[in-house]
Amino acid sequence: MNDAHDRIRSKAARLRRIEHRLYNTPAGMRVIDLAAECGVDRRTIYRDLAALDEMGLPVWELHGRFGIDRASYLSTVRLNLNEAIALYFAARLLTHHSDEHNPHIVAALDKLAAGLPDQTISSAIAQAANVVRARPMRSDYIRILETLTRAWADRRIVQLRYRALNRETTEREVAPYFIEVSRSTPAAYVIGYDRLRGAIRTFKIERIERAMLLDESYSIPPDFDPSTFLSNAWGVMDEVETHIHLRFNAQTAPRIHESVWHHSQEIEDRADGGCDLRMTIGGIREVLPWVLGWGADVEVLAPDELRREVATQAQRMLAIYT
Repeated sequence: MNDAHDRIRSKAARLRRIEHRLYNTPAGMRVIDLAAECGVDRRTIYRDLAALDEMGLPVWELHGRFGIDRASYLSTVRLNLNEAIALYFAARLLTHHSDEHNPHIVAALDKLAAGLPDQTISSAIAQAANVVRARPMRSDYIRILETLTRAWADRRIVQLRYRALNRETTEREVAPYFIEVSRSTPAAYVIGYDRLRGAIRTFKIERIERAMLLDESYSIPPDFDPSTFLSNAWGVMDEVETHIHLRFNAQTAPRIHESVWHHSQEIEDRADGGCDLRMTIGGIREVLPWVLGWGADVEVLAPDELRREVATQAQRMLAIYT
């Protein structure tokens, strides 16, 4: 009885391994290679592939190689209550981040809601899906995002027509290394190697006018780590390293202490009840709106460039209201 149970458990583990390897090998794998990896003979692998097919997995075969159709593949995830709550937080963030109807977000939230047994959480996630569903859809953006997703997942070069903030339009060939979302605005970015500039660049997806998959493949350098690449960024733009020094009044200081605004932050309390916040971040462009959002409750002490920009914006606002 125990031997039979061990064999079943071993087969289940092998099927999960084969499923994972095929999904993550877009070009497919030969049976002989799968057999060598799993330590079984080829006949066993053929039976395993048939079992995966009977289980409903979209297994394909071409010229002696087997793979999984990633476009139609459906994953199965089982969650406990606290894990479901974590996904609920993510669902709420999705509703805030998506300023339009993204059908993939809606479908993901609908499936998540349908698959959770707890009615309170599933109902809340279903409502989040309805919020996104009610927004207008921009089909061009969705198609571009789908193309970038496929390029990133399959490691294929993508050709872009990109419109910069100054309205200049250029043609780019980009190897996507990472897709990131902004934490402060409803925007998404693709980070990758740009052949036009010969360096890693960040592109706002909303400014991409066209995206086309190329047949050429690429590899992400083993030393590229998105967390390291974005470590100094306030959001997604990692520009010149800048030391920021902000002084908050006593009324706002408790709120500053409540959150970790940046991993480099240092907070120093002052005798008057206020506090000083120091950070080292990549440039001032992304942090400027955040600083302006605190209004007269904060004073910029450094750098001078940020202090002047805040003063300029304050003068412009004063001119409007006087």
